[in-house]
Amino acid sequence: MGERLGMIGLGIMGKPMAKNLLKAGYDLTVAARRPEVLAELEAAGARTADQAALGEGCGVVLTMLPNGPQVREVLLGERGVARRMAPGSVVVDMSSINPVDAREIAGELENMGIEMLDAPVSGGEPKAIDGTLSFMVGGKAAVFERCRPILEAMGSSVVRCGEVGAGNTTKLANQIIVACNIQALAEAVTLAQKAGVDPHVVLDAIRGGLAGSAVLEAKGPMMLRGDDKPGFKIELHCKDLNNVLDCAHAVGAPVPMTAAVQEVLQWLRANGRGGADHSAIAQYYEHLTGLALGREAGEEKS
Repeated sequence: MGERLGMIGLGIMGKPMAKNLLKAGYDLTVAARRPEVLAELEAAGARTADQAALGEGCGVVLTMLPNGPQVREVLLGERGVARRMAPGSVVVDMSSINPVDAREIAGELENMGIEMLDAPVSGGEPKAIDGTLSFMVGGKAAVFERCRPILEAMGSSVVRCGEVGAGNTTKLANQIIVACNIQALAEAVTLAQKAGVDPHVVLDAIRGGLAGSAVLEAKGPMMLRGDDKPGFKIELHCKDLNNVLDCAHAVGAPVPMTAAVQEVLQWLRANGRGGADHSAIAQYYEHLTGLALGREAGEEKS
């Protein structure tokens, strides 16, 4: 189906995204450090390659990596994928990175005759699995249209936000809203329980009103179960909010709420919770109050 694709970055998000490309019929070559991941995707129909050779013969290479330095190294480093990509090919970076880094990497690729889209996603692991991610894309309109069907195989919303860097700027805006909502939700259920009202009932009562949100539906039940299995890790949200603060300082945008949430997330990471889901921000309030939110004290977390 269409042109041959390459993909690198097969973690919590990337692996199910790759599987959805295979289900859609794409000819996909993948590279990964973990042999078990390569074996799983090979069994699902993917080709495998060494990182340095991944770009050979691929019209579009997709990356899903932790941050800007990793994207730069994978694409442009000594064993960089772009070194063997043909002029006219495209990199679609689905990582969440600083928009400044995205523009700089795109400029270096352009000097090699390679186009780039920055196309970060929202939705976390569940939507990566069921193929309903939201893509926020920056890049040339013609390149976007070329790659739109590929992104639609992994997502239910694919929106071009402007030129390169606009995708990651939009993602940073998304991460501000998500982080502030999660903290507000944690404070709300803490207030309810401290006041003697069942937080489960509170969430049921408010979900149909203005306070209802995707964050409430996805993260509220996790908080009340004490379930911190990561769909999106605290350490990654810390990274995103660091990028928010860097970008905001560069352009002169005030983000005091974001800075406050970042301090809570940083405290959790410093206290061993960096690998937990970002809904574990509720554990900060449990630490302050001694409550087990939604559970009896001493009750095992699910």
